[in-house]
Amino acid sequence: MQHFFHEGNCPIRDVLNRLGDKWSMLVLVTLRTNGTMRFSRIQQSIGDISQRMLTVTLRTLETDGLVERKAYPEIPPRVEYRLTERGQSLMPHIYGLVEWAQQHMDSILSARSGTKC
Repeated sequence: MQHFFHEGNCPIRDVLNRLGDKWSMLVLVTLRTNGTMRFSRIQQSIGDISQRMLTVTLRTLETDGLVERKAYPEIPPRVEYRLTERGQSLMPHIYGLVEWAQQHMDSILSARSGTKC
């Protein structure tokens, strides 16, 4: 039996904690789908994410090496975001989860409401 204690570094807990928030996977999928994007385009693409939350999410993904931020010394300043190689390597796994969710969405919603599909 394998145990997943909270002491020390648990890769499963750490990665799920980072990617299991409300916005990280949406940002990663948005960047994978659209390529390099400016902050405002990411925000428009997701729709209901606040500027503050998008900033926090992008910083976290950048810290983990999944997203690269490139600032251009222009006036007005231009900043672009793109997936790193590490971020690209994560995408097949995220897409696997997305596909699974799409395949099972109806039965999950049905189970939640107590009815059968």
